[in-house]
Amino acid sequence: MTDRPRILVKEQIADAGVELLRAHFDVDLGADWSDEQFRERLPEYDGILIRSATKMTEELIELGAKLKVIGRAGVGVNNVDVPAATKRGIVVVNAPQSNVVTAAEHTLALLLSLARKIPQAHASLTAHKWERSKFNGVEVYEKTLGIVGFGRIGQLVAQRARGFGMYVVAYDPFVSADRYRELGAEKAETPAEVYAKADFLTIHLPVTPETRGFLDADAFAAMKDGVRVINCARGELVDDAALKDALDAGKVAGAALDVFPSEPITDYPLFDGYDNVVVTPHLGASTTEAQDRAGTQTAEQIIAALTPGGVVTTAVNVPAISPADMEVLGPFVPLCRQLGRLAVSLAAGSSIDRLDVEYLGRIGERDTRLLSVAVLMGVLAGHVEEEVNAVNAPGLAEERGIEISETKRTTARDFTDLVRVSIVSGETRTRVVGTTFGRLNRPHLLEAWGQRFDLQLEDDIALFRYRDVPGMIGRVGSAFGDAGINIVSAAVGRQPDGADGGDESSAVMAVTSDAPVPQAVVDAIVAGDGFVAGRAVSL
Repeated sequence: MTDRPRILVKEQIADAGVELLRAHFDVDLGADWSDEQFRERLPEYDGILIRSATKMTEELIELGAKLKVIGRAGVGVNNVDVPAATKRGIVVVNAPQSNVVTAAEHTLALLLSLARKIPQAHASLTAHKWERSKFNGVEVYEKTLGIVGFGRIGQLVAQRARGFGMYVVAYDPFVSADRYRELGAEKAETPAEVYAKADFLTIHLPVTPETRGFLDADAFAAMKDGVRVINCARGELVDDAALKDALDAGKVAGAALDVFPSEPITDYPLFDGYDNVVVTPHLGASTTEAQDRAGTQTAEQIIAALTPGGVVTTAVNVPAISPADMEVLGPFVPLCRQLGRLAVSLAAGSSIDRLDVEYLGRIGERDTRLLSVAVLMGVLAGHVEEEVNAVNAPGLAEERGIEISETKRTTARDFTDLVRVSIVSGETRTRVVGTTFGRLNRPHLLEAWGQRFDLQLEDDIALFRYRDVPGMIGRVGSAFGDAGINIVSAAVGRQPDGADGGDESSAVMAVTSDAPVPQAVVDAIVAGDGFVAGRAVSL
């Protein structure tokens, strides 16, 4: 026995990753272990490296009494109970960049296969048939590729498509206009603009309640006749029944799918009888290089986590908060994340060009980069492909061309501390302001949409902008009551803020509730006379 930390590589990874670990630790390979053997020996290890098959539940994490790091060789960490690991002080790391190139390349491979009917021609010829005239395809040259979701993978797809001489039009409100110009892509203001122009359409979004079934019947109806659709992102992004109907009607000329609502899957409506559909069994990350990168990148992170002074760059659960700053800044981390989420929900622009954050009061005397990262997490969470955390948020913002600036003052008028978050989109600036109150540092919203008030933030909040006439509060309350939603608290701001172009005839109402407010309720309220806009946000 040695004093070196012990690492368990529970699943198969590239030899390069194993050798990298062995240069620093004692390593055991447990891919062929039984569940009983795994549970019996887990308490021996300081670190574990897994892929997708091993589920690190709270129970297993408790069994791993010596565990200091869990490494997931891949992008997601949905098979790791991250809160349980965090509670135990275990660092969870992954390899978020391991498959981006591979996913982009597979998207192009499916696009070309769809355009030239390569899988169908291959099947025909290997069945000893010569049916050359049956497989007449289309060129991609000078065709328009529509990209919905212009993050890291979407941008790589655009670069490669431009190499084929394709025009690119993309939609993503979380990418700056400058980044579109750098990549030679047209920036669409809405998904409908992409649908109207695209000969080929590919989607690269995260799965959230807002994006689930994003390509639905309405989306297909808005597309050009004869569009070809590719999905290498997540199966839940496409409404299967709507896609089938669009193919049956001839609206969609073809589809290429690498992902499905549930996997593994062998019985799917489009597997039989559709010679204009190309499918692959979730091969987006299945290349030797991607698997090598996943193993070596995760091994590097495990080494950093177990090495004194090591810098972990892909931790998903360890914000870098120094003890000296925690006492002052710690209570403001949740507030900053909430303000970022609120600001991006209220912003009317189609892109984010800049994020301005102001810190006033005693927090302005501290190193506030931690708080700015929290703001970024609120802005980006649910709007990019990756799971956003305190480590990757700055990089995700940078690659999308979103600038962030900090302004600090050591005094704050009327309050001990203030945080102001402004999103700049072209000529439009959207600002929210907040602070914390009391012994428990409760987060409070003090300004939104140019109006000032004071409202303790809860998990669910709705804001309405309307003409300042009697009866508006009652109409909102009645609508909430009819929908079975209980209002926790409410506040109204009706004094204009000249700096933000306030109007004496308008007001803003902020309402917190004990449950999320459905979009249909918000739409119904805003459709009423005198209402200008409404937003419902889950913080």
